[in-house]
Amino acid sequence: MKYCPNCASVLTIKIPVDDSRERYVCEACGSIHYQNPRNVVGSIPVYGHQVLLCRRAIEPRHGYWTLPAGFMELGESTSHGAARETLEEAGAHVEIGQLYSLLNVPHAEQVHLFYLATMHSADFSAGEESLEVALFDEQEIPWGELAFPTVKQTLEWFFADRAAGLLDSGNELSVRSRDVLPSERI
Repeated sequence: MKYCPNCASVLTIKIPVDDSRERYVCEACGSIHYQNPRNVVGSIPVYGHQVLLCRRAIEPRHGYWTLPAGFMELGESTSHGAARETLEEAGAHVEIGQLYSLLNVPHAEQVHLFYLATMHSADFSAGEESLEVALFDEQEIPWGELAFPTVKQTLEWFFADRAAGLLDSGNELSVRSRDVLPSERI
């Protein structure tokens, strides 16, 4: 960030009074511009025993498979954002369940949140950001072609929890969480 979005003056980087971190500060109008992590929200859409994945039509990771997810918009909750992204990317209407995984990706300035989601029909279609969309059984997941470590981790947790019976209705489930390191690659 170079210029103040409020008055177009050149910004300086300094620690404001009553703060402990360097921030972009406008000396002309006094605005402090905070930069915070962006939330990526998505779902694990399930139809029967299959999971719906999208092949990306955009960068980064064009051509790789992912769970439907994207940046949360202002004015929406994380669960509404997950449902919206699933509809936009996979053309699938889902019933959003509980928050399943929360992965911190500090090197990308992001937090990824994935919700369990139920598809009540096999109706889906590729949106503008997807080359194709398909349902996969666990053994058919293209593990070597997954776009992001957060998607791989979420799917690994999901299939392990399902095999252990933890996803059966009525079970209390803790949110899976961890930090993703810059060195992690698919």
